[in-house]
Amino acid sequence: MDHSADAHRTDLMTITRFVLNEQSKYPESLGDFSILLNHIVLGCKFVCSAVNKAGLAKLIGLAGETNVQGEEQKKLDVLSNEVFIKALVSSGRTCILVSEEDDEATFVEPSKRGRYCVVFDPLDGSSNIDCGVSIGTIFGIYMVKDGHEPTLNDVLQPGKNMLAAGYCMYGSSCMLVLSTGSGVNGFTLDPFLREFILTHPEIKIPKKGKIYSVNEGNAINWDGPTAKYVEKCKFPEDGSSAKSLRYVGSMVADVHRTLLYGGIFLYPADKKSPNGKLRVLYEVFPMSFLMEQAGGQAFTGKQRALDLVPTKIHERSPIFLGSYDDVEEIKALYI
Repeated sequence: MDHSADAHRTDLMTITRFVLNEQSKYPESLGDFSILLNHIVLGCKFVCSAVNKAGLAKLIGLAGETNVQGEEQKKLDVLSNEVFIKALVSSGRTCILVSEEDDEATFVEPSKRGRYCVVFDPLDGSSNIDCGVSIGTIFGIYMVKDGHEPTLNDVLQPGKNMLAAGYCMYGSSCMLVLSTGSGVNGFTLDPFLREFILTHPEIKIPKKGKIYSVNEGNAINWDGPTAKYVEKCKFPEDGSSAKSLRYVGSMVADVHRTLLYGGIFLYPADKKSPNGKLRVLYEVFPMSFLMEQAGGQAFTGKQRALDLVPTKIHERSPIFLGSYDDVEEIKALYI
């Protein structure tokens, strides 16, 4: 028996250890933020387990209801939403929760209330559940200013005010990517230890990439700048190699690949969706936050994505995010 190998396995940077190390940099910290993150991690583990056994447990298929976005709810959508609501409320550190699946924001009862607002998509890409494609959870965290009763205005803030953001991808492996405002780190779930282990420290997106990711089925409805940019990706005017197209249709999977390999992810406004299709609070903001923390950019077609000030909790926006130079190219076509 290899005892040295077993000993090495105990000297791993788990996400709990990582968060506590970060907390120690702030002597005034009460540990509330660390507790909240631990409850989010617990929710991710639970959903990962449910996703892995979905077929056996008959969780695949429609639940028979439609969510606020007009999308038919999958059974796993419903379960994942309940898991995260309960995990976040039971942390005792949240006051307002905004989920893609719920029409209204959830205001936590005063006895269980804390000072954080969490916005989340409990199961992004759920239309891909039945065919086994990677899906994921996306989340962002705001803090409520002290001394007042929480209101929706505490959530309707620009993305640049977020304290942390991340996503958990459920695929060939379960990976949680997190930023608390000082870089981006990736953790992979060890299926035996049931712990998230730091496997991708200090993720930096390449300054320029070779991949573009967009649903070209919508090309007939695109505006001029988007159409021109995609044309340049396929037929470069400077004689360079064309970019490769990769599109999964699950935002977590497409953004994850973009973050690691570089390139650009586009979900523009078009004639069918003039305000864009992705939701600002729990899709555009968290992914834009991560992309900027990794050295990339995020742009709405009019402004920096994180400067956008939402007026509704389910507001939508176009988004172009990825490698710094690639986003600069499309910005030049819009501005």
